[in-house]
Amino acid sequence: MAHALNAAPAILRNSELDADAVRAARVDLAATLRMAARLGMHEGICNHFSLVVPGRDDLFLVNPYGWAFAEITASRLLVCDFEGNVVAGEGVPEATAFYIHARVHKNLPRAKAAFHTHMPNATALAMLEGPPLAWAGQSALKFYGRTVVDEHYNGLALDEREGDRIAASIGDADIVFMKNHGVMVVGASAAEAWDDLYYLERAAEAQRLALSTGRPLKPVPPEMAQRTYDQMRLGDRESAVLHLESIKRRLAKEEPDYLD
Repeated sequence: MAHALNAAPAILRNSELDADAVRAARVDLAATLRMAARLGMHEGICNHFSLVVPGRDDLFLVNPYGWAFAEITASRLLVCDFEGNVVAGEGVPEATAFYIHARVHKNLPRAKAAFHTHMPNATALAMLEGPPLAWAGQSALKFYGRTVVDEHYNGLALDEREGDRIAASIGDADIVFMKNHGVMVVGASAAEAWDDLYYLERAAEAQRLALSTGRPLKPVPPEMAQRTYDQMRLGDRESAVLHLESIKRRLAKEEPDYLD
């Protein structure tokens, strides 16, 4: 590990972390990690999802280092603070997970959820010169005006300075294409971040398939792209919640141990 994560100060071990809202947040985050594994939106043990602890803006849940997404359970998730302490749970976060997610949550209070993956199709677009996502497919229009490109690949994020740089690069965007690296999605909840992550990969897959034909893309005119985006945003939050609930129902039947 490139950083030392310490035992939690006793004052942080309190009943707030046993509240129903925290348990629900654990279940939501574990569900997104399990479904990401099912859909191939992960890479070994190296990607990471985090969620600010309800009622504690100074703490966040994150998956532990050394465990695949498919192995994560609600109780296996760690609670960390922004100073490098593991407040609850066994193990430590992966080094880059700490430095990226702690700084994103600290510097961007609106980012209650932060999902970072090397999912194949979106990552492939992040490896190309020029704008990654083309406004040529309906699914892509969900992200119209919401993306940013971080052009500055600096290797692994192993210190606070690089974490701060990544956080600053996000600005007002919800989706960051990290050139030569992967993607980061931030949102107001696990449900919203998951919904964006899922449809981002679908949009990237459709674009890759279209380009594989060798024929030019047919972009949607900007005025129609904006209009369609506005239409989509009207029901996005409700749709995201329903999307995650459908995932939890499936997992409860097929992988009930995620609730452990």
